Amino acid sequence: MKFLVITFAPLLKIEDHYFSYSPYVKEMEIWFKYANEVGFCCPTYYSGKDLLINAFSSSRFKIYSVPELNANDILHPYKILKSIIVLYRSMKWADHIHLRCPGNICLLGCFVQILFPHKKKTAKYASNWDWNSHQPWSYRLQQRILRNTFLTRNMTALVYGDWPGKTKNIKPFFTASYSEKDRIPVTKRPLSEGVKFSFVGTLTKNKSPLTCLEVLSELTERGINASLTFCGEGPEREILAKYIADWRLESRVKLLGNVDAETVKQVLIESHFLIFISKSEGWPKAVSEAMWWGCLPITTPVSCVPWMLDNGLRGELVNGNINEIALLIEKYIYNQNYFDLKSGNAMKWAREYTMEKFEEEIKKLI
Repeated sequence: MKFLVITFAPLLKIEDHYFSYSPYVKEMEIWFKYANEVGFCCPTYYSGKDLLINAFSSSRFKIYSVPELNANDILHPYKILKSIIVLYRSMKWADHIHLRCPGNICLLGCFVQILFPHKKKTAKYASNWDWNSHQPWSYRLQQRILRNTFLTRNMTALVYGDWPGKTKNIKPFFTASYSEKDRIPVTKRPLSEGVKFSFVGTLTKNKSPLTCLEVLSELTERGINASLTFCGEGPEREILAKYIADWRLESRVKLLGNVDAETVKQVLIESHFLIFISKSEGWPKAVSEAMWWGCLPITTPVSCVPWMLDNGLRGELVNGNINEIALLIEKYIYNQNYFDLKSGNAMKWAREYTMEKFEEEIKKLI
């Protein structure tokens, strides 16, 4: 079977190996197990900064290179036409077409795939599928095409969460980080001995890392012993460092930067709460990983998060108000059993979504 991946994620050749965005590489290696040949239709260079990359285990790929496309490229018909021609050639080669939506190249791919109604297709929509949320027009258009069973035939579209009004080709899906061997017991220190928080993700305004520090400051003002660990890097780091210095929180805060999966795991095992006030998500990996280790998420109700948290039975859904979050944490400090119950609920749910189950679901799609 010739398996084609259409994505905006760049494929970069360094010496004799191909590299791309690390979490994406890890997932695609599972899909590739069930293909005889693999092709990529994607950019083959990257003009941005700080792309976290990893190498594919194979270097035997069929490459269909397309230009990087941004919002302004709608004014460059040559780039659009070139991309459409390359997309058509790549789809003609393939037996199975796999789109990684949303993205500008996948927007064009959604149109071109209409010309191949009899070929087997899958699309993974990795952003927020919620029809009531605010979305860029290009994302909305991709959603409309994917859910239209007249235009989009012989395709399964994988979306995060179980949403009302889905068409027959829409399948609720998930992402896994851990395997069966990671089902080890976790014991948290009592909250009365000190509350530990964590933040895992890029340090960007979209994920509101400063809110974590503001919560810590508020709890400190209330005389509560608390500490916070950041795992991640980004443009907000300097702002965080200044806040830590101004409020004299150096002894309570760790800025670890980009760290490996094992370090993140240890941080989450030791933490009681993940504070993750994100403005937009697809499947928030930080939330599901925290739940696996009994670290209770305090997060915003974006995308499929309310479904993940069972509307508050496996964590806390908040709007980002500092005082509200501080009050919630105080309640847990004075009710350890309530924390243990919710922590257990979170862990039980998260451990249903293993790498083994993920691979089994992928086998059914191919």
